Amino acid sequence: MFTMPVDVKKDTYGQEKIFLRELRGSTAQVNLLGGQAISWKNDHGDELLFTSRKANFRQPKASRGGISLCFPQFSSVGSLEQHDFARNRVWRLDPSPPPLPINGNKAFADLILKPGDEDLKIWPHCFELRLRVAVGPGTLALTSRIRNTDSKPFTFTFAMHTYFSVSDISEVRVEGLETLDYLDNLCKKERFTDQGDAITFEGEVDRLYLSTPTKIAIIDHGKKRTFVLRKEGLPDAVVWNPWHKKSKAMIDFGDEDYKRMVCIAAAAVEKPITLKPGEEWKGREEVSVVSSSYCSGQLDPYKVLNG
Repeated sequence: MFTMPVDVKKDTYGQEKIFLRELRGSTAQVNLLGGQAISWKNDHGDELLFTSRKANFRQPKASRGGISLCFPQFSSVGSLEQHDFARNRVWRLDPSPPPLPINGNKAFADLILKPGDEDLKIWPHCFELRLRVAVGPGTLALTSRIRNTDSKPFTFTFAMHTYFSVSDISEVRVEGLETLDYLDNLCKKERFTDQGDAITFEGEVDRLYLSTPTKIAIIDHGKKRTFVLRKEGLPDAVVWNPWHKKSKAMIDFGDEDYKRMVCIAAAAVEKPITLKPGEEWKGREEVSVVSSSYCSGQLDPYKVLNG
């Protein structure tokens, strides 16, 4: 396997970024702050991830957009602050990553996060959180491994919070979650069953879908492309768009940004994960993008989800 060099540079705020480029020209950028993928471009230079123009790239908070990791708690499901705390810490390049397989000539980087003294005050458990980000032709993959290095068990929830760049939210369908149960965060986490043939957006959506399939399709009619999200070890899926009212209330999000994004988070939330000392958990998502036109019949959603 040919290993491409890892290019690390500082941005205008002094934050270190990892730049990845595979042989055909697809690229990715990863902030060491939060281990956050903030850019993914295809070989034509089209940006595939959404990041708000008002995003704050300074510490101590992660920027609004890209792909952020939520650990050891997703959202407010627990006693910690929302999404605390891995996404707000500075990671480092992993000097001895696990031997994960890489198919083809992908560019990748391995990162690691261990708790500091302040983290142990918030959540008193020792761990190693490893992340591999790999970019290939038309694909972006993130693999997370969490090892319990403590002398006692711990329990956590986890999510990969992915902001997809879309033409207009009114042109987007999410398929693969229909007929499933979900918890609606707009209705005090009341449980419902999805009755539609796809998820479309006509207002704010904030749902946690339960026991979801390993493949979800995000179909963008406006840009005539489909994102296919494949996931392992992450049984749940969050679907989120803040719509206009909530967008105006967020200081790091533009008033009209909701039109250009949809967030799908591969997650393990409903059933928290418990690791005994020495045990390791792995979660993975891979996103691929295909050029398609659902309206003209060039895309068969069944083949996308089941092929």
